[in-house]
Parts: sequence; structure tokens; C-alpha cells
Amino acid sequence: QVQLVESGGGLVQAGGSRRLSCAASGNIFSIKTMAWYRQAPGKQRELVATVTSDGITNYADSVKGRFTVSRDNRENTAYLQMNSLKPEDTAVYYCNWDVTVITAEIPVHFNYWGQGTQVTVSS
Repeated sequence: QVQLVESGGGLVQAGGSRRLSCAASGNIFSIKTMAWYRQAPGKQRELVATVTSDGITNYADSVKGRFTVSRDNRENTAYLQMNSLKPEDTAVYYCNWDVTVITAEIPVHFNYWGQGTQVTVSS
């Protein structure tokens, strides 16, 4: 069983920075894509950023130039560095991973979500 745990959320003033982390526990064979999503009150969950196993990154237009996604494959951890935060960045941030585990010598693919971490940006 794999679990993802986010940390780093909290209250920050507009213009400030915050670094989110997402760490995995469990027996993971490989991780293809690590993604960050967010969901603001009353809105649908939206994709914020992704990083592939090759280190290729992609960002939502709303965060380009302000957020940086990265990963540490040895530590099975993903990061989201958020700079120049705006009140509209206020949301619960979730990590989402495409994971391969080995079960009875057979690779099995799963998609896992973390429990979310609240980021609140005050104006």
C-alpha cells in the first residue's frame, strides 16, 4: 500500500513564498509522473504542474514563472516551490502520482492522491 503525504501548507501574505512537499511511503518500484493539483472553494480541481520521470515539467498558465515543480527520485519526494503568491492561489493543494508497484513479481500501475494541504494567501 502506497500513501502520499503533503506538507508545507499554511498562511502566507501576498507576494510571499511557500514550498510544498509530497512524500511517499510504501514499496514503490517506479514513479512515472508526479503532479500537483489544487482546488479552491466552489471550484473544480485543476492541474497546477507536472514533472515526468525524465524531468520534463509543465505548468498551468496561471502559475508559469511563479511556481517550480521538482522531484527527488531517490527520496520519492515531489516539491512545489511557490513564489509571488497571489490571493487567487488560495486552495487545497494535492499531489497525484502514477506509480508502479511489484506484486507477485508482476508490475501493477496505480494512481495515488495525497490528502491535500491548505494554502491560504492573504491580501
